Amino acid sequence: MRIEVPNWVAAFEEEHRHGADSIESRMQLAIALSRQNVERGGGGPFGAAIFDAVSGALIAAGVNLVVASRCSHMHAEMVALARAQEQLGSHDLSDGDRQLELLSSAEPCAMCMGAIPWSGVVRLGCAARDDDIRAIGFDEGCKPSEWVTAYEDRGIEVMRDLGREEAVKVLQAYARAGGEIY
Repeated sequence: MRIEVPNWVAAFEEEHRHGADSIESRMQLAIALSRQNVERGGGGPFGAAIFDAVSGALIAAGVNLVVASRCSHMHAEMVALARAQEQLGSHDLSDGDRQLELLSSAEPCAMCMGAIPWSGVVRLGCAARDDDIRAIGFDEGCKPSEWVTAYEDRGIEVMRDLGREEAVKVLQAYARAGGEIY
């Protein structure tokens, strides 16, 4: 399966291929993807990116493409994971000695929550919380309350609230602009 993203996402990847030194700086890139997706009319206010957890290099970026693609599973996290898997030639992002992380402008919905453990990432960083997403009307599905512990039990470190305030501003701007809520 090949995921087609808007041209500006590929340009964003090229511009930021070196990634960033700190997890906070890498999260800023994921939030920038969400903001640009809204500003460019690409779809939902969500961005995600896969980084090398050691070097900080950007592997693949994803934005929400649900409305544009007319496909309910094209969430930013799913797009970033699929593009990283395609680029690296493996369904398992932990293949070999790789240690990859997924940084997302928001906590995962029920669907993305199920895919992340099977992807092979070793860390998940989230900005906006589930409550922030639901506050503007999105349906995040039924999620277990102990999801962070469940991820950590599977060896996936979870970092929450990285850039939360800025990510919430993107969500609220999307809602104010009349963005489609699904």
